[in-house]
Amino acid sequence: MARVLVVEDDQFVRSALIRHLTDAAHTVRSVGTALEALREVAHVGFDVVVLDLGLPDLDGGEALKMLRGITDVPVIIATARDDEAEIVRLLNDGADDYLTKPFSVEHLSARMAAVLRRSRAGGAEPPSRVIRVGGLSVDPLRRQAALDGVALDLTRREFDLLAFLAGRPGVVVPRKELLAEVWQQAYGDDQTIDVHLSWLRRKLGETAARPRYLHTLRGVGVKLEPPH
Repeated sequence: MARVLVVEDDQFVRSALIRHLTDAAHTVRSVGTALEALREVAHVGFDVVVLDLGLPDLDGGEALKMLRGITDVPVIIATARDDEAEIVRLLNDGADDYLTKPFSVEHLSARMAAVLRRSRAGGAEPPSRVIRVGGLSVDPLRRQAALDGVALDLTRREFDLLAFLAGRPGVVVPRKELLAEVWQQAYGDDQTIDVHLSWLRRKLGETAARPRYLHTLRGVGVKLEPPH
């Protein structure tokens, strides 16, 4: 099972999460502040962090940025905020998933299981070769990518998405297939794909309006091909 850090200042919610996750055979540690969470992550190895945004010492969004500075452990945001711009910002800042309060412990368990599968599998099974598409090179085994000889600094999810598309150059991949193969989810919100595509485009030096490698076909899917 997983080693879980619950970051939640509401004692009632915190106790309920600890009880449920422990009953599910997870090893659980919990803290009530952002600074305690940073100390825990720095000294203890976790498989997933469940992070509340309404913390007493530091906003959870800022805590997420600080966490991303020291670890790539999967982070699930637990928030009462349902503002779309806020959710997109959190995904851009490195959150792996989010849940809007109130949520059931069963829902949290399902999201945790999906995040852990993605983390442990590292996305789709990589081929044992370096993929080259135009000036882009992707090494799935070493999990390294470069554009025109310059290394790309990619998150785990960005790399999985890039490697999956690069392994099928010129092929339009439906969004449903991306969710299934990269996110390992049978269903989900297209917004998650859009956010990661947008972030990946910026690192490739392109935009949706002026694409070079990544092309979105509205209502169909996404393809990666070399610039013409």
